[in-house]
Amino acid sequence: MVRLKDIAQYAGVSVMTVSKALRNEPDVSAATKARIKQLALQMGYVPDSTAQGLRTRTTKQFGLVIPSISNPIYTRIVFAIEERAHELGYDILLAHTHNVPAREETCIRRLMSRRVDGFFISPVYRFEAEARIYVELAARKIPTILLGPPAPFCKSFPSVEVEEAAASASATQHLLNLGHKRIAYLTGPQAAPWAHERFEGYRRALREAGLDVDDRLIFQAGSTIEDGTKATLQMLNESCNATAVQTVNDLVAIGCAETLLSQGLKIPEDISIVGFGNVLTSEYFRVPLTTIRQPKFRLAIAAMDMMTSLLRGQPVETKRLSAELIERKSTAPPKAIAPVAASESKE
Repeated sequence: MVRLKDIAQYAGVSVMTVSKALRNEPDVSAATKARIKQLALQMGYVPDSTAQGLRTRTTKQFGLVIPSISNPIYTRIVFAIEERAHELGYDILLAHTHNVPAREETCIRRLMSRRVDGFFISPVYRFEAEARIYVELAARKIPTILLGPPAPFCKSFPSVEVEEAAASASATQHLLNLGHKRIAYLTGPQAAPWAHERFEGYRRALREAGLDVDDRLIFQAGSTIEDGTKATLQMLNESCNATAVQTVNDLVAIGCAETLLSQGLKIPEDISIVGFGNVLTSEYFRVPLTTIRQPKFRLAIAAMDMMTSLLRGQPVETKRLSAELIERKSTAPPKAIAPVAASESKE
């Protein structure tokens, strides 16, 4: 292992001069810096980040805590955060909670023991008003950005999130504009604020259209393909006569669509489906899904910008980003309306 002492010996200078040159200190001439850096490169010198951290009281590492990288929503977010961190000279330590509160606490504690300079956390939502690990994060004043809306137990931290209700309302409005009046809704995790906001957007759009929210059209799902399958089977068994289905996210939508197709229904001829998220699979599903495009890349960049402000000691506020509807092939006018609309257009 090459040490600063070895480089100093070859260069004929002091260890201090080598250290300053590699740190780009101003009191070393440009020519000496260039010579020492070139020599360090040739000798294969690798800086000791632990030693540097002791001097600067930083580790140049961020903790990124998410439910699972297998969730396609997080793939793009992790990529963008890692890319921006790389540009800034930081490394990312990734941890998965699997949406288990106890595991989340363990993940955060392990990263705290690594002395990360800050956290990006997609919280494990729960109904409790307080969570010990978030109280500790606040007490230690570790810079922390939430990826998603805050809940009571983590409301003291700034967050970057999507305008969930407005985006969901636009999806409902799209179905209403097509002529649908019986729109089923497959809801998300009961403890998740983003799921409640999306459901509220659906309800708001119906109310603004003068329609009542029919509880017989609401089905508890969750956030996975399996959840979408189960909720759709319940919907079919209860014969709610929906002409369209709006889902809390794309994975639930895919589970729903797959189930409907397996039952012999045609999408969108017999029933329309709208998702939320615009994960890659939604575009390449056998019936490409109409969905809400979440600004995953912009969300990650905004989170990193907020983090750099926190590290400089500057206050930050929660950022809410807009999302847009992407129309594909899974939505069309309801069966009873489509032929009439077609004949009218010919006249």
